[in-house]
Amino acid sequence: MTCNHLSGMWGLGIVVPMHGPKLRLATPADAYEIAVMSRYLIEVGLRGWTWPPERVAKAIRARETNVLAVDVRQHLVGFAIMDFGDTAAHLSLFAVKPSHQRCGIGTQMMAWLEEAALTAGIATINLELRSNNFAARTFYRMRGYKETSYIPGYYRGVETAVKMARDIRRVMSDRIS
Repeated sequence: MTCNHLSGMWGLGIVVPMHGPKLRLATPADAYEIAVMSRYLIEVGLRGWTWPPERVAKAIRARETNVLAVDVRQHLVGFAIMDFGDTAAHLSLFAVKPSHQRCGIGTQMMAWLEEAALTAGIATINLELRSNNFAARTFYRMRGYKETSYIPGYYRGVETAVKMARDIRRVMSDRIS
């Protein structure tokens, strides 16, 4: 997978647009594939399965939860699960298949999630991730998330988590033009 959105047709000088990612709310039909992606992209190396298909399906049906799905050419390549509270949201899961990472899909997903949270009147998004997941830590830091604490043994009593948070409220200009 390359991130190019234009593809040349074998020396004919023809440029054909590639299909970009389609962001949408997940449906119950997505639950199994999201659960498998969670198992192999997020929960890898941990005993048990924290997010089996039944739990993902429950999140998809929950009114206080958004489950975002991302398709490229009708193939699920990313997803996120975020719970909404009164003033804060909690990003429970977030993943993009390795074949589609570093193509801007994660950035589009975060923008979508943050916009949904702002629309719901949410001020803060909180999340946890494995402390040794340096790529994810960098991804979130680049989007303004700050590390707030460490939780030893958070992942199945084995791995430390890093808690991160971001105030997503927009700053309004004091000047009126």
